[in-house]
Amino acid sequence: MSSLPHRPAPTRSRTVLPEARWRERAAVHAERVERLTADRLARRFEGRTHPVDDFLWEYYSFRPAQLARWHPGPGVGLEHGSEREGWSRYRLDAEGTAWLDAEGFLARRGAAVAFVRELLTATLSRPGRFGCFGLHEWAMVYRSDPDEVRHDGWPLRLGREGTDWPLRLGREGTDAVVEGHQVGCTHLDAYRFFTPEAAPLNTLTPTRQTQVAMEQPGCLHAGMDLYKWCFKLAPAVPSDLTLEAFGLAREIRELDMRAAPYDLRELGYEPVRIETVQGKQEYARAQRGFTLRTNDLRRRLVAALDELAQTSW
Repeated sequence: MSSLPHRPAPTRSRTVLPEARWRERAAVHAERVERLTADRLARRFEGRTHPVDDFLWEYYSFRPAQLARWHPGPGVGLEHGSEREGWSRYRLDAEGTAWLDAEGFLARRGAAVAFVRELLTATLSRPGRFGCFGLHEWAMVYRSDPDEVRHDGWPLRLGREGTDWPLRLGREGTDAVVEGHQVGCTHLDAYRFFTPEAAPLNTLTPTRQTQVAMEQPGCLHAGMDLYKWCFKLAPAVPSDLTLEAFGLAREIRELDMRAAPYDLRELGYEPVRIETVQGKQEYARAQRGFTLRTNDLRRRLVAALDELAQTSW
């Protein structure tokens, strides 16, 4: 079994939630998810897309039905939870209480848990960088073919559904912004979507091998990825934490696209004009605020992973 770095000694500390209480929490969680995902489900039914909101569903693979499933996380038993015996990574004790099978989860996913914990603690150990100004989005369209414009790695072509999302400054103006700034993207999964002409302009070369050493808490994409790490480690991560990460990722995504070169005012998104001094200041203020919130989630996710190790049996 893969082990966590500095794995705490296993304990038998557990809490059993009465049936009425945990069923109520599960129902409240499902209702919250239903409200948050109603627009997405309606768009899918009607065959519509949205260049901002759909990113969390298209780029990250968690489906609304999966998000709606409530998991208490490690060390919490569900009284009379026999129906969860058929759920992945659950087990029943002699009293019919359902528990996360922490030991079995670590046996299968221990390497992933160790990587995520290492990445989060490394990110927490370093200061945020606040001088990127969201130029990764600009670098994704730098000197590109107009028919191949991407929205943060999500292949939505301009003109789809007969709607044109123009570049606010035009193609030449967009290219000039990239050329007039120092691009310093630290996030691999943003950098890998740079155009071939933009990639050499980045002052850094993020790779999968350098991800732990390079990721920093000021990065918007690293903040959105907290949602990814939560759902990838389900059901070992409490669903309340996953849902909070989802909501925060939505807010971050909005800033990401408002600071992008696209003109999305028709959808109600006023641009953050990072090509101006005022826009840079606005972006950096929002970035600092998100850093405080994402670092709080990082600490809580690390604590959940440590709890997972402590309650394995």
